[in-house]
Parts: sequence; structure tokens; C-alpha cells
Amino acid sequence: MARSARGSPQARALGAELRECRQQAKASIRQLAQRLGTHHMTVSRYETGDAVPEPERVADYLSALGVSDTEYERILAIAREVGEPNWLTSGAPGVEQQLKTLIECERSATAITDVSPLLVPGLLQTADYTRTVMSGISPGETEKRVVLRLGRRDTITRADGPHLTAIISEEALQQPTGGYPVMAEQLRHLLKMDEEPNITIRVLPTRQQIVHPAHAGPFVLYEFSKAAPIVHLEHYSSAAFLYGMRDVTAYREAVVTLHELAHPEAESREIVEQNAAHMEKHQ
Repeated sequence: MARSARGSPQARALGAELRECRQQAKASIRQLAQRLGTHHMTVSRYETGDAVPEPERVADYLSALGVSDTEYERILAIAREVGEPNWLTSGAPGVEQQLKTLIECERSATAITDVSPLLVPGLLQTADYTRTVMSGISPGETEKRVVLRLGRRDTITRADGPHLTAIISEEALQQPTGGYPVMAEQLRHLLKMDEEPNITIRVLPTRQQIVHPAHAGPFVLYEFSKAAPIVHLEHYSSAAFLYGMRDVTAYREAVVTLHELAHPEAESREIVEQNAAHMEKHQ
């Protein structure tokens, strides 16, 4: 029997884990459904997070695929935690789980709003800019994350990709992050991505006479066609996924406010162009 909380961050994370286990075992959805004695659509809904299996059902699922004891216990622990309205991750295991959940949210979202007051949003970053931002971790880990982030970009450039709205502070565009050549390339890349029909860039003026939601920090709002929205907050060594209606409503209202404060699309593009020219002048 499937539980509630379908479409929640935890449900999507669990679904991604189950799908990965099945793919590693080289079993099709129909083959696995036959082993479990259920319909293939049920298995498909588990893997997308549209339905949440009981922990006992997850145990059957993992056993049918011959998952190792360590992975078995780890995924079963995720299954037992499904149902909380909000979800905090931290530490190395949390980072890995966070990335899988982010990819799942990006894959299935119809609209993504990325509010980024200090940096260029991850999905719009160049490789060198990403390396600069991640300079605090080991070189090997940095390269893995760079490759992963660039791969995630395919989500928004595919034909049926979600609409991405990036609300970026003017200050983030004015800082020569990584040096003038790196920042010049990054800003030119922003202009190129802004030409995509499903990508909108809005620049938030740095000097505002009022305190606005972006002053509290960055956040990403994911919206789906048949599921409740999810908000992602990322900090230095931890992250939170918000799913509770009250929390998400506050962030949706924040997005409306920021749209009202941001420069129109044409002016935003002109500001990016001006900053790109400035960076190129100082190379």
C-alpha cells in the first residue's frame, strides 16, 4: 500500500535510489514488477516518487534486485524517513543524497526559479566559474562536481525542459569571480543562455530602499505539473528541502515580490552585456 507524501523531496529521493538500483541490476520495470508480483505501472510510480511504498515493500524491491547489505540498509533508512514535510541534509552522505534529489527535481519540474543574490545560479555556470566557486574542496572532488553540474545543464536545454527564471543580484554580476577572463566568459555564457526560449534572466538592483526576500539568502523554487512545489535552500555544509504548504507559500510570495523589484528582461540583458564588456576591458 502506497503512503502519502507522494512527490515530496524524500519520495523523489527514494524513487531515484530505487530506479538506480534497478538499472544497475540491468532489470526492466516489467521484469522487476513480475518478480514482485505487481503491475509495472506501480513500480514506475515508485521510481518517480508519485507513489511511496511501505518500508516492507522497499525491502522486497531491494531483495529482488540482490542489493548489497550496506545499500539495502541505507535505502531502507530513507524509506522509513519519508513523510516529514521538510528535510535537512548535512555531511558527505547528505551531499550525495541532495544531488540526487536536485537532479530528480530538475528532471521533473515544469518551472524553476533560482534566486541567487551572490553568485550566478548553478545551472547557468561555466566550468571555470564553477571551479572557482568550489575552490574550497579537493581538486578531484571539484572536477567530479563540475562534470555533474555541466551534465545537469542538459535538463534545461532539452526540447521539453522546464522554464528556468534566474533572478540574479547586480552585485553578483559586478564581481570578477575567478578573475576578469573567467567572469567575462561567464557573463557571455549568461547572454547566450538568455536566448533560449525557456530561460529568463532578471537582474535585481543592488541598491534597494527596502529589505527584500533575496537579502535572506539564495533559494530555488521547483514547480511541477501534478505535484506540490518544493523549495531548496543550500548552505556551506548542509541543505534543506521545504515541502510544507506554509513554508512553500512564503517562498512563492517572495518570488512575486522579487519579480516586481527586478529590472525588466530587456534591461536585465543590457546590464549583463555592460558588465561583460567591463570584464573584457580589464582582461
